[in-house]
Amino acid sequence: MSSKISILLVEDEENLHEALKLNLELEGYEVTSAFDGRQALKAVQSEYFHLLILDVMLPEMDGISVTETIRLQNNDVPILILSARNASADRVLGLKKGADDYLSKPFNLEELLIRIRKLIDKDQRMQVKDPSGDVYSFGSNTIDFRAQEAVTKTGERIALSKKEVMLLKLLIENKNEVVTREKILQAVWGYNVYPTTRTIDNFVLSFRKYFEEDTRNPKYFHSVRGVGYKYTE
Repeated sequence: MSSKISILLVEDEENLHEALKLNLELEGYEVTSAFDGRQALKAVQSEYFHLLILDVMLPEMDGISVTETIRLQNNDVPILILSARNASADRVLGLKKGADDYLSKPFNLEELLIRIRKLIDKDQRMQVKDPSGDVYSFGSNTIDFRAQEAVTKTGERIALSKKEVMLLKLLIENKNEVVTREKILQAVWGYNVYPTTRTIDNFVLSFRKYFEEDTRNPKYFHSVRGVGYKYTE
């Protein structure tokens, strides 16, 4: 797994694209390139990015539509829009559709790098949830994260694998919120490029078997079709 911050750069103007890519790599970022809106969406669906830099004027699908599509998929990756059009209406529309920041061309490289750093820092701060402690109880179940074991609904003591503990902790710390498959695979498995999500499905099925009274009508562990998973109480 790469521990570098990964950025998707979506810009169809080749000279600018190359210059930005080079400067971002010199700053230590890992950069993936896309040159049109459809390529950008494809990349977002198959890889985890810490930030998207999106030009507004793109072939196939413009940057505003790409932003809107990503947000409709419940993906909250930070998005910085670049635009040669300085109209405030564009700026407002971009932000309204879910962009986090907006920079007009031509821009100062130093300013762009500062904004990128701020967006990534803010996103990482927001992802640090209240820790659930070492022991967590719900219903008639108890999980001991440190000991990697649980007492199930029937009173049986079971050993949990490290991945099971990590996934349980992630879901419980985001109680009542949908955690996207992308976020789970990145946080628990450390993949930048995703394998099949059946891996997570199998874990969630195990959790239901351990902790749910009725595995067909789960009270705690839910799959949200096409988006991710949720723990509720």
